[in-house]
Amino acid sequence: MAVADVIRRSTDWPAAMEGAPIPGRCRFCGISLRNCVVDLGMSPLCESFLGRGQLNRMEPFYPLQLWVCENCFLVQLEEYVGGEDIFSDYAYFSSFSDSWLDHCRRYVNQMISELRLTADSEVIELASNDGYLLQFFVERGIPVLGVEPAANVAKVAAKKGVPTIVKFFGRQTANELAAKGHSPDLILGNNVLAQVPDINDFVGGIKTLLAPRGVVTIEFPHVLQTIDGNQFDQVYHEHFSYFSLYSADRIFAAHGLPIYDVEELPTHGGSIRIYAGHAEDTSKSATDRLFALRAREAEAGVDTLAYYAEFEARVRETKRRLLEFLIDAKNRGKRVVGYGAPGKGNTLLNYCGIRSDFVDFTVDRSPHKHGKFLPGTHIPIFSPEKLRDARPDYVLILPWNLKTEIMEQLADIREWGGRFVVPIPEVEIYP
Repeated sequence: MAVADVIRRSTDWPAAMEGAPIPGRCRFCGISLRNCVVDLGMSPLCESFLGRGQLNRMEPFYPLQLWVCENCFLVQLEEYVGGEDIFSDYAYFSSFSDSWLDHCRRYVNQMISELRLTADSEVIELASNDGYLLQFFVERGIPVLGVEPAANVAKVAAKKGVPTIVKFFGRQTANELAAKGHSPDLILGNNVLAQVPDINDFVGGIKTLLAPRGVVTIEFPHVLQTIDGNQFDQVYHEHFSYFSLYSADRIFAAHGLPIYDVEELPTHGGSIRIYAGHAEDTSKSATDRLFALRAREAEAGVDTLAYYAEFEARVRETKRRLLEFLIDAKNRGKRVVGYGAPGKGNTLLNYCGIRSDFVDFTVDRSPHKHGKFLPGTHIPIFSPEKLRDARPDYVLILPWNLKTEIMEQLADIREWGGRFVVPIPEVEIYP
């Protein structure tokens, strides 16, 4: 489908693009949500880590049900807690994964080369976290600005020399920045689109702020990989939406930002990076990569309800297999600990009912999580040095998308016969 065709089709939903999303309705096109993809039960907010003094207090749980819109096929959750409650003080810091930093460094080099960015250019990142990516533009002398809603995370970015404003991004923030003279040649967002409750306000803001010949790149886990790879733990309340190229095409085109290129990436179990520009900018044309991925999605059936129908059965089977492994390991007197405290891990543990009776503790490289407890399951979090003292028989890798990096970092557990367990897409044991 040509870019112009997407723009024409997107005009079917103009009314839904104004105002906040309505509960029970698609957050893009506004029709009623009637098709549940998977029900993961009740779950706490996955980044709401607990201090010891909070363990005996009431902890809020919310329904974790994934829906697909039968009109635009945006996969999504209902919003139970607003972004201000989730992201104003955030526990996720992007800089603690070496492979992710390498990915970002490559991206920066690629964009500088392809877009011919110079000291006269401007780059703005939406949800810039702790400056993990913009720091590499700063090193190359490219002016940058981060927009980050979590004040605690933004302070870390500032210490790295990355100018950052503490704001949620949308049309209002875009207008404020434009009024101050900002007109970025590149706007980027990595793994932020899923975390936006009001998708129309967010993308509409990009349209307002982007320079006339500018480029926006957005990375997000590809729903095709999420479904086909049985990656149900990617679902949590902090992620409001889950995108195919099909749904992203319609959203961005509806706001006058047609997608003209796409890259497939290995990050987060399989992601895509979309490239878009203004509809009025005739210098950009759709690439063969874009047409090829559209065709592949069409063949898979992402624009049909049937594609999503069997996901829940596979999710339930994975739960049974993981519990079978843990029950058998405990019956044999084996010790199991976790590695990592990611959002996806908390979805997995809470859905499967895994607490410290199965997993003694978990470790994480982020010092911001040490001494705290996982939400819902109350599994304690320590620094990675705890592994050598505990000498576990099995290490359950919760951020399975980083399994290669983690197994290399923890190679010494093999000294005492320790083994790795990767739960997704199905339980696998690695020596």
